Amino acid sequence: MTTSTDELCLRPATELAALIRCQQLSARELTDACLERIERLDGQVNAVVTLDAEGARAAADAADAALAAGEDVGPLHGLPVAHKDTHVTGGMRTTWGSPLADTVPADDELVVARLRAAGTVRIGKTNVPEFAAGSHTFNPLFGVTHNPYRHGLSAGGSSGGAAAALAAGLVPVAEGSDFGGSLRNPAAFCNVVGLRPTPGRVPTWPAAMAWSQLSVQGPMGRTVADVALVLSAIAGPDRRVPISLDDPGAPFAAPLPERLDGLRVAWAPDLGGRVRVDPAITAVLAESVAVFEELGATVETDCPDLSGADDVFGTLRAWVFDATFSDLDRRHPDQLKESIRWNAALGAELTGADIARAEMAHTALYERVVAFFDRYDVLLAPTTQVLPFPVEAEYPTEIDGEPLADYLAWMRSCTLITPTGCPALSVPGGFTPDGLPVGLQVVAPPRADRRVLEVGHAFEQATRFGERRPSL
Repeated sequence: MTTSTDELCLRPATELAALIRCQQLSARELTDACLERIERLDGQVNAVVTLDAEGARAAADAADAALAAGEDVGPLHGLPVAHKDTHVTGGMRTTWGSPLADTVPADDELVVARLRAAGTVRIGKTNVPEFAAGSHTFNPLFGVTHNPYRHGLSAGGSSGGAAAALAAGLVPVAEGSDFGGSLRNPAAFCNVVGLRPTPGRVPTWPAAMAWSQLSVQGPMGRTVADVALVLSAIAGPDRRVPISLDDPGAPFAAPLPERLDGLRVAWAPDLGGRVRVDPAITAVLAESVAVFEELGATVETDCPDLSGADDVFGTLRAWVFDATFSDLDRRHPDQLKESIRWNAALGAELTGADIARAEMAHTALYERVVAFFDRYDVLLAPTTQVLPFPVEAEYPTEIDGEPLADYLAWMRSCTLITPTGCPALSVPGGFTPDGLPVGLQVVAPPRADRRVLEVGHAFEQATRFGERRPSL
């Protein structure tokens, strides 16, 4: 196949997978193109922090040999991938962005194993915040990841390296995880697509707290169809995971519609008055929401009752952080960043009654949100409350002049959605006049993951915002 390296690396993963499958493009050609682009451009971005070029080339050659031999291959066959550095990769360094967790594991965790089984070619690992805490990607091992659209600004987090790698054309597909916005926020900052699936859609194994539904793993891509393709490979049941959903993953790769006739849309520009949003973001999205009516949908300004969501998220997150980090903090008090220590300390003060009240409020929140979706098919909201900010800042401390309480407060547009159990997709929603990306968050009822993909795809095809690539 004759094409420039840059053009090849920026093509949709769905197209690249089809070209490899029909042997018009080899996995080795694509892998070499991605490696060349990483070598040339990643110094500006710092998205790929561990690289195994030799292993990737060997895996690509094996992928081409399998096709030549007529073997059955997976849906992502021959596509290079760099895994989030909080996901355990057998035989490859995994650090969680901290010297306290810097190891070379023996085996892949489930999401990595499923991507390998689907045919991906492992190139390396993508950068993360320390222990994935916070939505800005920097750590003491590898430093900060820069936004491909403007050097010196944040790529978001915690899947910031993954989003930046996609936007910069370093890899065609990626995966990440999302507790309070870690798939959605970096997708918005980097003008790519990130899906927080319904809890259990993509089983997490092994997991110390496998019953928790706050942190999930999910796909990222440059297009919604690419995300759907990756989801088809990583979704599906696993009996070792107690919240695992029974539905197979393959149907998610079915063609997506380009019309939304009859769709009932609720638009919540400030989530019912619960969040402060930079007016520059609201201005961009106000224009974009009109596209849904052109696609056949009806749009009303409305929002579910999210009262209690802050307390549910804050309490249960602190509980998880205490269980995960308090012992580590006691043993290494000078090697954990302050925001992690603060969150774990909050958890250490919780009582059993506090957890019980949070779970009761969690149940009531879920019931209200499910009832809201009897009237609407999807909810639209800003993915982020702020635009990409300077990398020197650990986190924003104010929004439009309003001070923020802590390192999580600037991401409440995502954290309020997390405890609802709803799937949420961030899709490119437009650009500010000075060229910064804005993300649109599409939320659907629990287990309606296919619906957010359909809605995001139709919007994407009508607007083409995702096709505006950074000028690296």
